[in-house]
Amino acid sequence: MNDCIFCKIIAGEIPSSQVYRDERVTAFRDIQPAAPTHLLIVPNKHLDSVNQMTAEDAPLLGHLFFVAKQLAAQEGLAESGYRLIVNTGAGAGQTVFHLHLHLLGGKPMSHLVG
Repeated sequence: MNDCIFCKIIAGEIPSSQVYRDERVTAFRDIQPAAPTHLLIVPNKHLDSVNQMTAEDAPLLGHLFFVAKQLAAQEGLAESGYRLIVNTGAGAGQTVFHLHLHLLGGKPMSHLVG
């Protein structure tokens, strides 16, 4: 997608604080962090949201979560805990329409859901 900011970050057209990259995903620090650690883990393939996924994309979502686990450990959050968030659609708070996983940690989180 020519106008997608995350696609431009993945392509190296926009600088980021990249912390991880492989053939399927790229992870970087959020420029407006909601916690001391706030990483975005995005598929290198453009998908607007979870709603655009097909059965073929299911392994990709699993890989996003596996990378999140690795990055949480790398950031020192595995023991203290961390939150993973996927927003789907504007009504859920999605502001960049490229599927992405937020990894938040480094402070106690208030409970939104149990």
